[in-house]
Amino acid sequence: MTITWEPVEPALSVRQILTLERVLAGQPEVVAGAGRLDRPVRWVHVAEAPDVGVMLSGGELVLTTGVLLAGDEDKQADYIRSLHRAEAAAVVLGLGRAFPAAPEVMRRAADRCGLPLVVLHRPFPFAQLTEEVQARLVRREFAAVSLSESVRTALTALITSGAPLQRLLDEIARHCGCPVLVTNLAHRVLATAGERPAVDDVLRDWDRIARQAGAADADGWIRAELGGRGERWGRLVLCGHRGDPAVGRLLAERAAEALVLHRMLAGPAARTWEEQSAQSLLTDLVSGVVPARQLLPRARAAGLPVNRRTFVPLAVRDREPARLDRVLRLLGLPGLVADLAGGTTAVLLSLARDQDADALTAHFATRLRATHPAGPSDDRAPAVVAAADPRTAWDDVPAGLREARHVADAVADSAAALDLPPVVRLRDVHLRGLIRLLRDDPHVQSFAERELDGLLGTAEDDLLAVLRTYLATGRNKSRTAQLHHVSRPALYRRLEAIQTRLGVDLDDFEQAASVHIALLAHDAQHP
Repeated sequence: MTITWEPVEPALSVRQILTLERVLAGQPEVVAGAGRLDRPVRWVHVAEAPDVGVMLSGGELVLTTGVLLAGDEDKQADYIRSLHRAEAAAVVLGLGRAFPAAPEVMRRAADRCGLPLVVLHRPFPFAQLTEEVQARLVRREFAAVSLSESVRTALTALITSGAPLQRLLDEIARHCGCPVLVTNLAHRVLATAGERPAVDDVLRDWDRIARQAGAADADGWIRAELGGRGERWGRLVLCGHRGDPAVGRLLAERAAEALVLHRMLAGPAARTWEEQSAQSLLTDLVSGVVPARQLLPRARAAGLPVNRRTFVPLAVRDREPARLDRVLRLLGLPGLVADLAGGTTAVLLSLARDQDADALTAHFATRLRATHPAGPSDDRAPAVVAAADPRTAWDDVPAGLREARHVADAVADSAAALDLPPVVRLRDVHLRGLIRLLRDDPHVQSFAERELDGLLGTAEDDLLAVLRTYLATGRNKSRTAQLHHVSRPALYRRLEAIQTRLGVDLDDFEQAASVHIALLAHDAQHP
């Protein structure tokens, strides 16, 4: 679904009104406040009373002949000051009826206040001007209301159709014509949309921009609060919106409403925006599709310390990946956590250069296992924490994450049977690591099928599991029987059946090694 929004005419400014044919016929002359002609005009008001300011609410273009001001310079000055206090957009004085020329007192007062003062040398009925300007303003107001409803309807349709957060933001950014960011209350960037170079420029200087974005509509930086049920939890920021500020505010407000609705409909079980942000960043790092250097601004804006840091890439295989964040917070370790495909969770630690990366990584792994240890009779695999060597260069992080993932995948199938250290590294996986790297080679695939032909494609998957455990434990019959909860005689019968089906002697080292390599290749091809 593509949203089509009709453009809203930009707000009328004092300068634009002065170019209208009706006004030009009156020979307008700006005698004060020429630098403020781009002020938006909200309404046109005809007023002669000296205290007209009390009847205004700001943004009005005031038309007057000055008949009640003639001959009283104090009233003339008070009239200008009253308009300035009321934040009028400008005042237009028709000459001829009360003043043959612009009163000097009014001109000086307007200059001091910065209020545009325009005189008409050939006055005309003000009703003609008010009718034309009001008609334009009403049309614009109607268009803005129509846009508001169109945006609300279109974004709601996207949400109810199941569109993800990124799709909503992409649509908003496309029609705002500027980068769009979603942040939490700590200014941590959770999601972005817009043209990539423009977004990167914003993220690169986000620390300064975050403070600038706190100012209302400063240079097109428009924000809308995100929250519900009396609680604020984030902000939507339009970064450098170049259109009408009122339209920008409208778009931001409607987008914020849509994001709140999207979050509420997702339910408590859905991943938080913080989790989605971490997953997007780490997935891009692991894939290598986007150069690491281009992802650095995103990492910094997401709250990850990146200056003069040591990065520790980890890959974790755990039954409860949701607890990894809790363990990091418990230990006070800054980092990002994200689920990857295949049951692996990526973790990127960011440590100070003077911290012992290996010791802290080991502490994290030990604490992770301690929070849910596998008992002696528990045949489920314990948590596997695989790590690459620490990196001090950000550009080396993607390769480190891929290495850690490779190590975790290599030992995942037999983690319960292997005597693994708390933190597994590339040097610990030995043959398993090599086989996983070669798993897509047709010769390796053919070898695995040939060696295991007697067990593959049968209904007795239990025999394959027993063989896997027996070889992973170094052909330790007692340990294998314990892990499979069977007696020694029962295990012997199963091993005999395996040897008969495969036509091998598992007591022969070379034959057992051949079967072991084939099984590792099979497991690597069928994770």
